[in-house]
Amino acid sequence: MANSSGFFTSSVPSLRRRIQPPIGIYRSGLRSLEGFSNRVFCSSTIKGAEKPSSGASPAEYRVPSLVSKGCKLVGCGSAAPTLMISNDDLAKIVDTSDEWISVRTGIHNRRVLSDKDSLTTLAVEAARKALDMAQVDPDDVDLVLMCTSTPEDLFGSAPQIQKALGCKRNPLAYDITAACSGFVLGLVSAACHIRGGGFQNVLVIGADALSRYVDWTDRGTCILFGDAAGAVLVQACDSEEDGLFSFDLHSDGDGQRHLNATMKENEMDNAAESNGSVLGFPPRRSSYSCIQMNGKEVFRFAVRCVPQSIESALEKAGLPRSSIDWLLLHQANQRIIDAVATRLEIPPERVISNLANYGNTSAASIPLALDEAVRSGKVKAGHTIAAAGFGAGLTWGSAILRWG
Repeated sequence: MANSSGFFTSSVPSLRRRIQPPIGIYRSGLRSLEGFSNRVFCSSTIKGAEKPSSGASPAEYRVPSLVSKGCKLVGCGSAAPTLMISNDDLAKIVDTSDEWISVRTGIHNRRVLSDKDSLTTLAVEAARKALDMAQVDPDDVDLVLMCTSTPEDLFGSAPQIQKALGCKRNPLAYDITAACSGFVLGLVSAACHIRGGGFQNVLVIGADALSRYVDWTDRGTCILFGDAAGAVLVQACDSEEDGLFSFDLHSDGDGQRHLNATMKENEMDNAAESNGSVLGFPPRRSSYSCIQMNGKEVFRFAVRCVPQSIESALEKAGLPRSSIDWLLLHQANQRIIDAVATRLEIPPERVISNLANYGNTSAASIPLALDEAVRSGKVKAGHTIAAAGFGAGLTWGSAILRWG
């Protein structure tokens, strides 16, 4: 199992206590045994563990040796709705213009779900493309992680994706809700399942349809968001091939006031009136409000916290900034992307951005941009990527990873 620091331990009861002293544990990410590589050190296999004799206590287990296991990204895919809304289209319904939007955000177009589309369909399409690239059959998938804040079922969309893919062995499938940081958390979760649970193939999908929660009369928010899905296939490998070097994850609930879509109560139907028999019962039906955002505060948060997180992840990986081939940030706003790159001293030619064509697609933005960069030949096998997500919660996190 994994503790809060990301270090994976055996189910053997005495193992954590017996091996704790020589291991450096950090609140976000982890370091390896002292004297060994600075690479992520995790274990999913226990070698040499002996069962105690009858009546022996768990403390009398012989200390097993740890067989390290890694994970790597071997396939990616993406999908977007067919309906494209340009800045000029938005100018017809709100007081704005193409110049006003593009100068402030870098966005020119966004894709929006229509009546013919569904988020689940997009997620399935992206997942199939990732499986095809990885040459992995759906029946060989051990886990489906759906990173989304806009599921099409209150109880989650991941099982429906698993069904649509035709995974006949009924692998576990569940949703992760962490807004625009969701995909990075999904990658770390996949690594946890592979290193600590013996999983072989994990599908990580980032998909969101924030257009359903946008106030299309508010030019401050409606210009930003689009819908899409992206996916990667994370696969188990030998530790020497490990492709997830380190991570750094955070949240700050105090910042929720700057970016949220909170629950609101609808007016009670006459048929549901309590007539005063029980105060406050039955409860009113609820729904979510439109997205509320303080853009200036979100900008300040992002340009302050994201570079710090990436620097922390690099330090845990034992890598310098110069080792980064590509900076891949959540595609929220081009000004944020540029500011973070400047603070990290990463030149524009090493920054991946497709924001202009899709807008902010929340949890889908990182895998969507990654897929385009891989398929265009920009990102090649062996390239090191610093990826970071940030958004509502507030949540933010980064991962240093290698493609292929």
